[in-house]
Amino acid sequence: MMQDQLFRIFPVQGVGSGIVIDTRGHILTNNHVIDGTNRLRVTFGDSKQVSAKVIGKDKETDLAVVRAELDNIDGNGKEEVRLQPVIFGNSDELKVGQIVMALGNPFGLTGGPTVTAGIISSLNRNVQFDNGILELVQTDAAINPGNSGGPLINTRGEVVAINTAKIPYGQGIGFAVPINSIKGVLVDLIENGHVTRPWLGISTVKLNSRIASYYSLPLIHGALIVDVEPFGPADKAGLRRGDIIEEINGNKIDNPSQVSSYIRKKKIVSDTVTIMINRYGRVYDVNLKLEPHP
Repeated sequence: MMQDQLFRIFPVQGVGSGIVIDTRGHILTNNHVIDGTNRLRVTFGDSKQVSAKVIGKDKETDLAVVRAELDNIDGNGKEEVRLQPVIFGNSDELKVGQIVMALGNPFGLTGGPTVTAGIISSLNRNVQFDNGILELVQTDAAINPGNSGGPLINTRGEVVAINTAKIPYGQGIGFAVPINSIKGVLVDLIENGHVTRPWLGISTVKLNSRIASYYSLPLIHGALIVDVEPFGPADKAGLRRGDIIEEINGNKIDNPSQVSSYIRKKKIVSDTVTIMINRYGRVYDVNLKLEPHP
C-alpha cells in the first residue's frame, strides 16, 4: 500500500499492467505487482481473461515475467487468443524533452487501458530501492498505481521503458526502467526464473572533498572502497580498502552507482574487467575476473 498527497491509500500490489513480449504468452510486468501472490489473472485488451503463472522475477530491477495460460480462457469454451508482441525501442537514444506516452490500468479502473502523454524529464536518475540503486528514466506522463509494469512508448510505438509507480515522490513525476537494461534480464527470467549477475565483492562510497581531506586521500572524485569481501573477485585481484576506483574498462567513475551500473550491464558472468585504481597517489590497472553473485 502507499499514500498519495491527500493521504489516500492505494494498492501497489495486486493490480498492475504488463506488456506481451512473445506469442507464447510471456508478459513482462513489475515484480512488486506480483510478489507474494499465488493466484494471477490476466485481462487482455479485448476483455478476455486467463489464468497466469510466474515464470521468473528479479527484485533488484523490480521486474517479473508471467505466462498466460492461453488454453484456459473464461467464456464459452476455448477461444483462440492472438497475441501481438510489443516492439522494443532503444532507450539509449532517448532525449530530454522527447514526447512519450504511458499505457496502463491506473487504480484498476474498469473500462480498459488508459493512455497519458508527457515528455522525458530526465535520464539516468539513480533511485534507491530496497534492493539497491536503479538507474531510471523520469517522465511527467502520469503514472499511478495500476500503471506499474505498463509500457512507456515513443511516437513510433516502440517500448522504451517499463513504468513503475513504486516511488510516490510527488505530482508530475513518474519513473520507468529503460528497456535496454531490461533486454538482458528478460532472457534469464524466462530461461532460468532468476537473474545471474556478475559480482565485484566490494562496498564503496562516493568520494568528496570532505572525506578526501579527513583521510588525506589524493583525489576528491571517484568510488572509495570501504570493504572487500574475503575470497571475492576483488579480494582475489588484490584490491584493498582505501583504494579509489577511477575507471572501469576506460569508463570514468565518479560515484558508486556508476560502478554497479556498469558491472550490471555485463552479460557474461566470467568476463574480465580492467579497473584503474588510485592507491595513495599511485595508479594501477587491475584485471579482475567477475564471478556470479553468491
